Amino acid sequence: MKILILGGTTEARELANRLVGDGHDVITSLAGRTQDPILPKGRLRMGRFGGIPGLSAYLRAAGIERLVDATHPYAGQMSINAVAASNASGVRLVRLMRAPWVPAPGQHWTVVGSTREAADALPSNATALLTTGHAGLDDFMGREDCRFLVRVIEAPPEPLPAHAELITSRPPYQLADEIALMQRHGITHLVSKNSGGGQTAAKLEAAAQLSVRVVMIERPIYGPAHEVDTVEAALNALGSDIS
Repeated sequence: MKILILGGTTEARELANRLVGDGHDVITSLAGRTQDPILPKGRLRMGRFGGIPGLSAYLRAAGIERLVDATHPYAGQMSINAVAASNASGVRLVRLMRAPWVPAPGQHWTVVGSTREAADALPSNATALLTTGHAGLDDFMGREDCRFLVRVIEAPPEPLPAHAELITSRPPYQLADEIALMQRHGITHLVSKNSGGGQTAAKLEAAAQLSVRVVMIERPIYGPAHEVDTVEAALNALGSDIS
């Protein structure tokens, strides 16, 4: 089977490796936002498709038999495009999306719809650990009445203002390290996207143990698709007649 995986996640890489090992012709598409990404087995395609028309045309021209959306839960436009391109081309779509996190027992989250709302939800004099990536950083940096610890995989192109400190690191993160980080910097609030998965979940447990308040940005709406939340379930779905 010839399969196009819209990738960029650990799950996408694991799925590609499994499918290649099973003898399938796999192409993984990466947006190219991260320098030196860990690459999967199989063939690679770098860069954008050109919206819904471009993705639809590629699916037809390349003879793709299955499309897998295994992008990050917040690559919302790509997931929307995948649904539309699947409908337009007739290529069946499987969405591999991590299950979202849920609050720990007794823990209350402030759930918001955007980085702008998350920034507005912080009280004056908050010291917040930002784990939301590059998008929307300006919304937080405008809050000069707060302090920020910004953790990203790669440094943003512009330097941060004086009330923000940068940490560049790559998951996975361990609970003891997350607790130590929050204690060392006097973190009062954790701001996160609800990415799900185990590699960065320790920050939520650390926040629960330290009574650090959580501001959680909810996931976008992607549109209907055959959705699974594990690599094993994706393999089963690709081998079945999806209606």
